[in-house]
Amino acid sequence: MADTEMEIDEPGSPQQAEQAEATAAAAPQAKDRDMQTHAKATAVRSIEGWIVMVTNVHEESDEEALHDKFAEFGEIKNLHLNLDRRSGYGYALIEYPTLQEARAAIDGAHQTKLLEQTVNVDFAFVRPPPGKANRGGRQSHRGGRGRSRSRTPDGGKEEVR
Repeated sequence: MADTEMEIDEPGSPQQAEQAEATAAAAPQAKDRDMQTHAKATAVRSIEGWIVMVTNVHEESDEEALHDKFAEFGEIKNLHLNLDRRSGYGYALIEYPTLQEARAAIDGAHQTKLLEQTVNVDFAFVRPPPGKANRGGRQSHRGGRGRSRSRTPDGGKEEVR
């Protein structure tokens, strides 16, 4: 056994190394692209999976019709259908275990027909796009007066001990 030499693989060419680096760098960008909604917000994973929201669902739709349409994109972990019989429209929440399955459902079913009505499909939970974090939300009270103290029944004077 000592007489045989071990074969050593030749190192890869510089072109192969560059391709490997480019592939590794593109992977996070591809994932970021997969997580973008139609409004350019970033999708957020729920506790157990990726939830897709289907809007403009026809009032005569049922869970079976939705399951048949969306099962072709991946394993459905959970499906909730909510319909408003008065308006004739509804929405559905569909949970997929992986980002790739959810993205496939969004890309494959958005603006398609379900019972002769065009449905819209996008991620249900999102983080707002950059630069829009504090619009419409709670704002801090730094600077200015801040919170005022409530008055006491004895004319606004509190006894300090």
